[in-house]
Amino acid sequence: MIKTKIKEAIRIGIGETRVPFSGVLNISEGGTTILEQGYGYANRSEHIENKAGTRFNIASGSKIFTAVAVCQLVEKGLLSLDTRLSDCTDISFPLFDPGVTVHHLLTHSSGIPDYFDEEVMTGYEQLWVATPMYAMTSAASFLPLFQNKEMKFAPGERFSYSNAGFIVLGLIVEHLTGTTFTEYVEEHIFRVCGMKDSGYYRLDQLPERTAIGYIDNGEHWKTNIYSLPVQGAPDGGAFTTAGDMDTFWDALLGHQLLSRQMTERILTPQIQDHDHLHYGYGVWIVRLNGMNFKYVVMGYDPGNEMQSATYAKSGYRVHILTNCNGAVGTIVDTIDKVLYAADQSNSQFI
Repeated sequence: MIKTKIKEAIRIGIGETRVPFSGVLNISEGGTTILEQGYGYANRSEHIENKAGTRFNIASGSKIFTAVAVCQLVEKGLLSLDTRLSDCTDISFPLFDPGVTVHHLLTHSSGIPDYFDEEVMTGYEQLWVATPMYAMTSAASFLPLFQNKEMKFAPGERFSYSNAGFIVLGLIVEHLTGTTFTEYVEEHIFRVCGMKDSGYYRLDQLPERTAIGYIDNGEHWKTNIYSLPVQGAPDGGAFTTAGDMDTFWDALLGHQLLSRQMTERILTPQIQDHDHLHYGYGVWIVRLNGMNFKYVVMGYDPGNEMQSATYAKSGYRVHILTNCNGAVGTIVDTIDKVLYAADQSNSQFI
């Protein structure tokens, strides 16, 4: 049975990770939970275990919320996907190409400079040497890091993952709604979905049942409180649970957040990163043999990793939220192999 194979794949994947797995796994199909289990500690000092309801920082996995927020404003007629940046915010970007559009920002193809350029930079923590992480309390806090830099390339020329692009999208949301970005998401996405255990919590004011992120070099560990912005922003840093992520997918695919047409737009490959990996709006799309294999939101920060995926053909959902680094990819690979093989053989998913 496919469920048995999935459970065995998870066991193998956890055994092959380069660090002990610490987090929560949630696997479901057709609304039925197959596996929901916590591993390791949410708080190592106090030996508080990770459990099904533990909240985790999902890093860039939060970008899907930003994309949905922007698309909601498009459906309200406040802007369009082709609206130019200069026409939907009053913030000055003196060296940006005037041709940058909302679509470019949503698809990481704008060419604007990034405050952390993953193509040429390593060591995310080094950002906070010159700019204290405790000062990063809003989307606008990030502007000095990229606002006056030159373009990397012409809009639409290619894919280049851009955190700054999603910061700008969040600033557009604030400009058009008159509210803070985090307040907008909490009101128009989390509350609408019923995501009761989700929010943009400050790292120094975490609520109950929240996992502390840990950086571990194999001999010593430390928390990640000095490695990340003190509060999440439009490019990442929301906290949620595996259950709430499943609730989010239900709402998105059930058209509670957006129309059917706009939801399909979000989940349609808009640009290719490399090989089988494409990007829609805020979501990665893995295509195999000319077909969409799965839709994924993922995030990687010092002390946190996550992937939350819906598999296109089988309808399986896989949510992996962690407070460690170096484990998610290995587990995902083992699950993907099982579900891909099942797709190819037209197995009954029972």
